[in-house]
Amino acid sequence: MLFALCLSAEAQQPTKIPRIGFLTGASLSSQFARNEAFRQGLRELGYIEGKNIVIEWRSYEGREDLRPVLAAELARLKVNVIVAVGSGDIQAAKEATATIPIVMLAGGDAVASGFVASLARPGGNITGLSNFAPEIGGKQLELMKEIVSRLSRVAVLGTRTSTNNPSYAQRLGEIERAAKAFGVKLQYLNVLSSKDIETSFREASKERADAVLAMGGAVLNSHRTQVIEQAAKSRLPAIYNQRLYVEDGGLMTYGASLPDLDRRAATYVDKILKGAKPADLPVEQPKKFEFIINLKAAKQIGLMIPPNVLVRADKVIK
Repeated sequence: MLFALCLSAEAQQPTKIPRIGFLTGASLSSQFARNEAFRQGLRELGYIEGKNIVIEWRSYEGREDLRPVLAAELARLKVNVIVAVGSGDIQAAKEATATIPIVMLAGGDAVASGFVASLARPGGNITGLSNFAPEIGGKQLELMKEIVSRLSRVAVLGTRTSTNNPSYAQRLGEIERAAKAFGVKLQYLNVLSSKDIETSFREASKERADAVLAMGGAVLNSHRTQVIEQAAKSRLPAIYNQRLYVEDGGLMTYGASLPDLDRRAATYVDKILKGAKPADLPVEQPKKFEFIINLKAAKQIGLMIPPNVLVRADKVIK
C-alpha cells in the first residue's frame, strides 16, 4: 500500500519546465519584433512562454564589457539551452560553458570563427543558424550606387574591434572590393558607444560623404533610432543590415531576413529539448533575403528612387 502511495505521489510531481537563456547585445525593447518572431516559432511548436517554457532574457545593450558577465550568469543558472545572437555573444557563451547546448542566431562564418568543426557535423555543444553571406556588403554598395548616381564617397559605420571576427572582416573586405570596382572611396567610422553616433555623422558630412553604410552590431542596433535621426538630419542616404531600421524610418535595407532566422532558431531549441545533441544538428545557412525601401525616408532627404530599383524591392514603405 505504501509503495502504491509513493508511485502516486511521484506521478503527481509537476514536470520541470525547461529554461532557455537568451543572450543579445541589443536592448529588448529595440529588438522586440525579432524576439517576438522567436516566441512565435516556439508557439508554433507548442511552447508558451511562462506556461511550459521559461526564457531568461539577458541584454547588455551595447555594453560589451557586460557580455561575458551575462553569459556566465546564464551558465550558472544551468539553463537547458542558450540562444546567442551574433558572433560576439556566441563566443561569450562558448567561453562560459562547454556543456550547455548553444544555439547560434546569426552566427556568421561559424567554421572560420571556430564555433563548429563543420556545418554538416558541428561536433561540439554549438549549432544553429548562420547569416553568413559576405557578398551582402558588396550588394548594398551596388544598390546605393544605383540610387545615388554620383556616388564617390561612402561612410561605413562599424566597430573596429569587430574586425577580429572573421565574418565581419570578410564582409568588410567584400565592401572594399566593391568600392574599388565602383571607384568609390570609403570612410570608416568607429562606433564604440552611442556617443560616437552623432560624431560619426558629423565626420561623414565634414568629409563630404555621399551615403552611409551601417554594418550593424550591438551599439548601432541598440541605438538605431538615433542612427536614423542623424542620417535624416545629415540628409545622407543610408543602407542598413536589417529591416527594423527601415520600419523605424530608415531609408533601405538589404540582407538576410533576421526574423526568419529567429523563427527557425526555435526548431533547434525544440530538437535539443527533445534530446538531440548540438554536435549532430547541421548548421543552417540563410534561406531568405530581403530588400526594403522606405519612400517616406527618401522624400525626407529629397532623394528620388529610380523605378528600376523600386520594382526589385521585396517591400516598399510609402
